[in-house]
Amino acid sequence: MSVSNRERVGRVLDLLRDGLYPFVEREMRSVYGDKWVVAATPFVPEDHSLRRTVQQILKQDESVLLKLMSNQWREVFKKTLGNAERSLVGELIDTRNSWAHNKPLSTDDAYRALDSVSRLLSAFSAPEADEVDKQKQELLRLRFTEQARRETRRATLQPLKGNPVGGLKPWREIVTPHPDVASGSYQQAEFAADLWQVYLDEGSDEYRIPTEFFSRTFLTEGLKQLLTNALLRLASNQGDPVIELQTNFGGGKTHAMLALYHLFMGVPASKLPGLEPVLEAASVLPPPKVNTAVLVGNKISPGQPQHKKDGTVVRTLWGELAWQLGGREAYDMIREADETSTNPGDTLRLLFNRYAPCLILIDEWVSLCPTASRSKRPSRGQL
Repeated sequence: MSVSNRERVGRVLDLLRDGLYPFVEREMRSVYGDKWVVAATPFVPEDHSLRRTVQQILKQDESVLLKLMSNQWREVFKKTLGNAERSLVGELIDTRNSWAHNKPLSTDDAYRALDSVSRLLSAFSAPEADEVDKQKQELLRLRFTEQARRETRRATLQPLKGNPVGGLKPWREIVTPHPDVASGSYQQAEFAADLWQVYLDEGSDEYRIPTEFFSRTFLTEGLKQLLTNALLRLASNQGDPVIELQTNFGGGKTHAMLALYHLFMGVPASKLPGLEPVLEAASVLPPPKVNTAVLVGNKISPGQPQHKKDGTVVRTLWGELAWQLGGREAYDMIREADETSTNPGDTLRLLFNRYAPCLILIDEWVSLCPTASRSKRPSRGQL
């Protein structure tokens, strides 16, 4: 059964509510302490039934959360969010009002709403952003499918031009699409490279398994140069120690970092198809296995402690970096800095020397510093 645009937006507004409340409470507490509910009360409409507290109203109504953020922007939320997020809050207030008053929503309106919710939730690493992204991609797929149908109908109504050669086979008899593509049942999100998902050993085999990944990856000259440089650096201390990856959206930054991630996982060179020219150019065989850390900005929330499988509790990016490189032993080197949320300083040099060679991949870097000057924001991908 197809889902209407109104139903789709309604579901996403529920996700927005669930993701916003913990963030709003945390930021209000950071300014007003235990009296944050008192500070929020003037901006919360009165419950005439007298059955709900202010906190219950906030937990149940995304419009109240958005209006509270708007009214307390200068005092509270400006400290962690920027002007772009402030615009999103205002836009989503209007979106929610339009939805509540049953105003018609086109597919473009629905996609705009989903995209705005995704951007706002991603700004403070809310886990609900992942589900919103999936629904956004599904809506895109439906829109593209409908556009393709319209183009097909338009083409059938136009007269043929030229003199086509007879006897040509239909394309479907020469190139057979994958069954899920042919049936239209695939999820577009499965075709998006996700470095954090691969680090967690999740997702489709095309990205998760090194052999499958390289068998489907065309090595461009730029990618060959990147892999060669990394091999030289990690095997013989040559090459550049830090590389910034700067491309337009969809330019392959995450895909390039996935190639580096799989190259240094200790997989035999014989199981990495297509990499022979890279290994020969670097004169490195087999590729060394190194300690690897993956930091993805919109998947790690510095304000929320992370409980690792060995019992370690990580509070900062420095703690996450150390734990990934060497587990609890590495974390203990910067434990004090992690527990006090301070810069570990020269201890990082000692950490890198102890666990060298190491590869550190950073994606969505801009999400890690939401309060940085907009004119000095770093690139999205680094290694």
